[in-house]
Amino acid sequence: MILRLTRRDNFWYIDLMRLLFVADGRSPIAQNWIRYFSDRDDEVHLASTFACAPDLRLSSLEIIPVAFSSSVSRGPSTTRQPSGRGLCIRSAVRHWLGPLTIRGASARLRRLSQEIKPDLVHALRIPFEGMLAADAYARGPLVVSVWGNDFTLHARSASLMAHYTSWTMQVADALHADCQRDILLGKQWGFDPARPTLVTPGNGGVRTDLFHPPARPVRSPVVINPRGFRSYVRNDVFFRAIPLVLARQPEARFVCVAMAGEPQAVRWLRQLGIENSVELLPALPHADMADLFRGGQIIASISTHDGTPNTLLEGMACGCLPVAGDLDSIREWIRPGRNGLLVDPDDPASVAAGMLEGLENESLRQQAAGENQKTIAERAEYSHCMAATERFYQRIIASG
Repeated sequence: MILRLTRRDNFWYIDLMRLLFVADGRSPIAQNWIRYFSDRDDEVHLASTFACAPDLRLSSLEIIPVAFSSSVSRGPSTTRQPSGRGLCIRSAVRHWLGPLTIRGASARLRRLSQEIKPDLVHALRIPFEGMLAADAYARGPLVVSVWGNDFTLHARSASLMAHYTSWTMQVADALHADCQRDILLGKQWGFDPARPTLVTPGNGGVRTDLFHPPARPVRSPVVINPRGFRSYVRNDVFFRAIPLVLARQPEARFVCVAMAGEPQAVRWLRQLGIENSVELLPALPHADMADLFRGGQIIASISTHDGTPNTLLEGMACGCLPVAGDLDSIREWIRPGRNGLLVDPDDPASVAAGMLEGLENESLRQQAAGENQKTIAERAEYSHCMAATERFYQRIIASG
């Protein structure tokens, strides 16, 4: 590969790069990130831990299953995943036994890296992509991204998960996270504080040409829950809060994405008698999510573990008032009572109070919409964040 060097701001920049991404190739989050570099005409290679056929211009695609990912059906990661007890069992199996599969998979990744000779390897997520890349480490530099609850949930779930998380942090040459909290946690898990770090949204940022406020304020009391079923999202608390909201706001409507046909969600609707107030939707494409957010007053993100949820930022960009679990990472984006509301994710009464405050306080919604539009433009806009990432890559490569 022929590299062109230019000098800007007292640094030499490599204009074209040969990049190897280790990622779940089904993931829209990973695809959004990788697409920036493939569209930039960099030489992009993808080692995917799941079978996939992403709509990306790639120089090569290699499927390297790890932690039983070959047993998961082909298709986008936004398709229905196990919920309830099935989700807990699958997570436990991957946490306890998944690390045992890393060594075999890493040999394949090491051979691939030796063939490609990338300028930089970037693993998008610690379990199990970062662990795989760290074990396969053959030549640098290696960038590792922290996603959401890699430290707060997965790392402590089993002794081998803790071991490989620590090893990944020790090996990584650079660290990317979607919140400052995870940069601090990365250092606690062994990342060298002298090495470079970057904080930007995990999917690269918000495409503000797509995610933008509606032309007119939303008058209908609509609450949107975009999180689907995840082990750390308290959908049980969210659904139990709905009757408390309806007791005071009977016209309120609740739209839940990636829950259509979910047996547990359907049971909650029946048990709580809220079938007429809740709509369960399938997973939606990005453009449809933007339209959905523009029709809502509130985005609810009720979780006990999180970094910076991409859907939370996208909902904020579309003018929705965020009502989210009170976590350190979320406080990096939300100032309670100014641009959103924070609630106890374990308490239906607290969640209901937050949603009622958002539905009934029009001035707060208007103030938050203005502040959040400015915040997204300054800190989370896709083209700005990915340009910063490009410079981050180039400086790491040049310093190596």
